Amino acid sequence: MTGHIYRDVILEQHVRLFRGAMGAEFLFMDDNARPHRANIVDECLQSEDITRMDWPAYSPDLNPIENVWYMLGRRIAARQPPPTCLPELRRALLDEWCNIPQDQIDNLILSMPRRCKACIASSGRHTPY
Repeated sequence: MTGHIYRDVILEQHVRLFRGAMGAEFLFMDDNARPHRANIVDECLQSEDITRMDWPAYSPDLNPIENVWYMLGRRIAARQPPPTCLPELRRALLDEWCNIPQDQIDNLILSMPRRCKACIASSGRHTPY
């Protein structure tokens, strides 16, 4: 992933439209991955008047989607037989995404206050969860 791809695929095709639907109070959350911090990305967010949430430098694990990606990866790795081509992988990802139990997603969301407190207690460094 590059800053250009991130801007063109994620920001332009998804975030910009979602921000339009949500209105002026929209707050965008990403992490400190290099493509997310490229100048071209900053310029795009500014031109679209999208406010980015401040993010601790060493705490990408605060974002609940990271845990969802991990769950999804484990589910794909456990498939027998595993996907052997891109169309099979796409179908497997969509199937497994739909099969992640909603209560697991809810629990991740409910864990945010605890995660934030742990991050603050560690001054933005690694947290033990």
